Amino acid sequence: MRTQLICLLVLVLAVPASAQSDLKSQAVTAMREAAGYYVENVATHGGYVYHYSLDLKQRWGEGVATTDQIWIQPPGTPTVGMALLEAYDATGDPFYLDAATAAAGAVVYGQLSSGGWTNCVDLNPKGERQADYRNGKGRGKNHSSLDDGQTQSALRFLVLADLASGFRNAEIHDSAITGLDALLAAQFPNGGFPQVWTGPVSDQPIKPANYPDYDWRTEGRIKNYWDMYTLNDNVTGYVADLLIDAHRVYRDDRYLDALKKLGDFLVLAQMPMPQPGWAQQYNYDMQPIWARKFEPPGVSGDETQEVLQTLMRISHVTGDDKYLEPIPAAASWLRQSRLPDGRLARYYELRTNRPLYMQRRGDVYELTYDDSNLPSHYGWKTESQLAGLREQYKRVRGGLSPEPEVSQRDLAKQAQQIIGALDGQRRWVVTFDGQRLVGQAKMPIGTPYLSSAVFSQNLSALASYVKSQTR
Repeated sequence: MRTQLICLLVLVLAVPASAQSDLKSQAVTAMREAAGYYVENVATHGGYVYHYSLDLKQRWGEGVATTDQIWIQPPGTPTVGMALLEAYDATGDPFYLDAATAAAGAVVYGQLSSGGWTNCVDLNPKGERQADYRNGKGRGKNHSSLDDGQTQSALRFLVLADLASGFRNAEIHDSAITGLDALLAAQFPNGGFPQVWTGPVSDQPIKPANYPDYDWRTEGRIKNYWDMYTLNDNVTGYVADLLIDAHRVYRDDRYLDALKKLGDFLVLAQMPMPQPGWAQQYNYDMQPIWARKFEPPGVSGDETQEVLQTLMRISHVTGDDKYLEPIPAAASWLRQSRLPDGRLARYYELRTNRPLYMQRRGDVYELTYDDSNLPSHYGWKTESQLAGLREQYKRVRGGLSPEPEVSQRDLAKQAQQIIGALDGQRRWVVTFDGQRLVGQAKMPIGTPYLSSAVFSQNLSALASYVKSQTR
C-alpha cells in the first residue's frame, strides 16, 4: 500500500513539472519571436518611440516622430533596452544583448555636452529636434533633464548594458560614467536635484521645508523654476533607482553617498504640520512654488505617495531607519485627504488642505476648488495607493524589500496570458480605448497599435517567469 501511495505521489508531482517545462519552452519561444519582430521591424537606428501604427508608417513620441527620432523618456528606448537585457539575463541568447547594445548606441549618440539627455534623440544631422550632443553631431540646447525619468532612465540602461557586456564596450562605459559624474555635480548640498541642468549646480543653504509668508497666489513665481528643487513626475524616485543600480554595478561609494543625501533631502522636504506631505517644486528657501502656469504651489497627493515609496527603497538599501520616520505622519495625512471617491487630488491648498484645481479658458488658467470641468491634458487626481504602501512599510520595518516576490504560480499564469495574447505576426497589439496615452498620441477610439510599454512589460514578465524556472 505504501509503495502504491509513493508511486501515486510521484505521478501527481510529475505532471505539474512537465507542464512547467512545456510552458517555459513556450515562453522562451514567444520571447524570441516577439522580440525578433520588434527589433527587426520596429526599431530605427537601434532605438524606439512610444507607439506605432500596425503598418509602422506612423510613429509617436511626444507628438508625431520621424524615422530618425527615438525617444529617451519612458517608455522609450531605455525602457525597451532594459527589457531586452532582462531577456538576455533569463535566456543567455546573444540576440537580446546585440539588440540592447544597438539601443545603447542610439542612446549614447544623444548624450548632451552637459552629460544628460532630453526626451528625444534626433539622429538626422538636419533634424528639428537636434540638441547639443556630446559627440559633436548636433546643435541646439544643452539642457540635461530629469523630468519624467529622462536622464535617469538613459543612464540606468547604460549602466546595466555596461554590466551585461562585461564592461568591454568602451563607448557605453564612457557614456555611463560621464553621465553619472554630471548627475553627481547636479546634486545640491541638501541632496535635492533640479529638473534641468547645463552644468554643476550652485551651492545653496540647507533649510527645512516651510510655508511661504507671501501671497503664493500672486507672488513668488520664478521663470526658471526648473533650476530649483524638483520632485514633480517622480524625479527623485527615478534618481534613487539609478543610484542604487550604479552602486551595485560599480561598487563606487559616491553613488551610495548620493543616495543617502537624496534621502536626507526628502526628509527635509516634508512639509510641517498640518500638511506633512511633499510639494512638486520648491524654491531655494524650501517653500512650495509655481512651476508651469497650471501647476500651483501646494502639497501633492501624487508626489507624496511617490516619495514614500522612494524613502522605503532608500531605507532598505542603506539599512537606515531614519528614512522611515516621515512615513506615519504622511500616511495619516493622505488618509485624511482622500476625496469622496477614494482618490487623491494632485494639489491641496497650502495650510487649508482644500483640493485645488485649475479651470481653463483658452491659454488662461485660473485656480478653482471646482472639479466639474477640468482640463483634460493633465492628471488632476490620482488613485490612492495607501493599502499597498501600508504593506510595503510593514515589510521594510521587518527588514525585507518593499516589494514582495511574485509567486511562481502567478508568474506562470501571467506568462500563459501573455503568450496567448500574441497575434499571428507575434506582436502584442493594443486597441485604443480613449484613455490618455503617454505622449498624448491622437488616434480614433478602437484603433489598433503597437506600444513600447506593453512590449517591454510583457517581455520582462516572460523573462521573470523563465528565470524563476532556472533557479
